[in-house]
Amino acid sequence: MAQKKIPYQKIAVTAFAWAVGMAIFFPILWTFLTGFKTEAVAIASPPVFFNFEWTLENYDAVFERADYFRFFMNSVIISVGSTVLGLLIAIPAAWAMAFVPGKQTKNILMWMLSTKMLPPVGVLVPIYLLFRDFGMLDTRFGLLFVLTLINLPIIVWMLYTYFREIPVEILEAARMDGAPLLNEVVHILTPMALPGIASTLLLNIILAWNEAFWTINLTTVDAAPLTAFIASFSSPEGLFYAKLSAASTMAIAPILIMGWFCQKQLVRGLTFGAVK
Repeated sequence: MAQKKIPYQKIAVTAFAWAVGMAIFFPILWTFLTGFKTEAVAIASPPVFFNFEWTLENYDAVFERADYFRFFMNSVIISVGSTVLGLLIAIPAAWAMAFVPGKQTKNILMWMLSTKMLPPVGVLVPIYLLFRDFGMLDTRFGLLFVLTLINLPIIVWMLYTYFREIPVEILEAARMDGAPLLNEVVHILTPMALPGIASTLLLNIILAWNEAFWTINLTTVDAAPLTAFIASFSSPEGLFYAKLSAASTMAIAPILIMGWFCQKQLVRGLTFGAVK
């Protein structure tokens, strides 16, 4: 029995996919390795890849310099809290746009998306002054509030796309059976769109976790998350690459682990409704 030949196109596509994956993964690998080097080896030229003496002194220095777990808890509270608050606002908004659209629905959606094109630095001064006047600087609530607002357009757009894939006849049948609006959204729409909602939740937790501009400019100590924790290792005394890499590894490790375990759910949600 002759063996089935593998098409050259498939081999080329697979090789290209691996090359892209390695290119994306290499900075993470390099950061991880640099965290175990001494500062002298970290800035060596040519770079030293694996042939070096591994050390934990950078991680010891990171723990001695700051309370890592306080920054970690701030990141968890701010990222999860802003995402949940965003979902509570976005689910009714996306439901209205998907199932009760008006003449300006598409324009509203485009306007919401256009706000993501505005450079954050363009509105930094007014937002900073508002936060100062309302006593929200360096508070978890303040940062949670602003991250909810900046990610809300993405949440609404994603949920709107998922809701559009649900047959409207199912909701109409529920209304004919006398289901009130709240039950329609909570007990019928939400379970059917759960894969899409879950992927939206995961993606926005990642976006909020990695947000650096607002966290650095609106916090100092009390509410500072891990992104501000990383930035603290760039100081007037110099840029310590090995310690910065150790801090970066500790900051991205939780979200990488979460993404790894949730990848099936994330892919399932992102492809929700692709095949009917």
